Amino acid sequence: MSGVSLAVAPLSEPDETTSSTKPQQKERNQQQQQQQGVGVMGSLRVIELQLVAFIMVFSASGLVPLLDLVFPAFASAYLLLLSRFAFPSLGTTTSTSQEIFQGSRFFRVYMVTGTTVGLFLPLAYVLGGFARGDQHAVRSATPHLFLLSFQILTENIISGLSLFSPPVRALVPLLYTVRRIFVLIDWIQDVWINTTLPANAQIKDVTWYWFGKGLAVANLAYFSINLLCFLIPQFLPRAFERYFRERNEVQSKSAEDKQSQAMNRTKHADKKQE
Repeated sequence: MSGVSLAVAPLSEPDETTSSTKPQQKERNQQQQQQQGVGVMGSLRVIELQLVAFIMVFSASGLVPLLDLVFPAFASAYLLLLSRFAFPSLGTTTSTSQEIFQGSRFFRVYMVTGTTVGLFLPLAYVLGGFARGDQHAVRSATPHLFLLSFQILTENIISGLSLFSPPVRALVPLLYTVRRIFVLIDWIQDVWINTTLPANAQIKDVTWYWFGKGLAVANLAYFSINLLCFLIPQFLPRAFERYFRERNEVQSKSAEDKQSQAMNRTKHADKKQE
């Protein structure tokens, strides 16, 4: 969602309570932790994908601007071009090592927080807008949900394909997050500047009014931090570092194979001369 579906790997932190136990017991504990982490990630991805199908249905009802409707097609075409010409897959990444970033427990909390703030609460806000007949709230939050749904879908598809190299996979959340920053700024402008509270508003109206304002600010704050403090300085460099390390290994192995073949041909030619 914020890149974490491409970033989270099984927990690699040692458990302090088992540091003095036998190696076999420690290994079993680590395997249990890994299975629990994978279970959390799997359950969360299933929920996300179910919500994506729902979001994309009502997002296609004329509530999303044309630019945001076109953006997923542009991003997908650009990623395919990058995977073909700039960063082709080296074919060395197995299905068990697709993750780019080693996720800790704190990182998983960060992931759940982003999913709640960026997906669940905006979805509740839009559904509440439908129920209240607040078309302004629906129209303000829907573009963010639309782009986020495509990002989730793209991340889940790419994470299971060896066709895409780590840099290309890392660029998925980066591209979508940059675009959604501008969409979130428009959302804030809509709810903070273009929305006014009626003079005779009831408590539920006031609560709804400030919920929309706070949710817009929370999303902009979270995804700005995610972009500036995680995706750019940590996630993207590790993806490129991994890619170029694997490329150097492939090139070194290829050079060794060529040298070995040349030596074999030379020995074969010498035998023929003898």
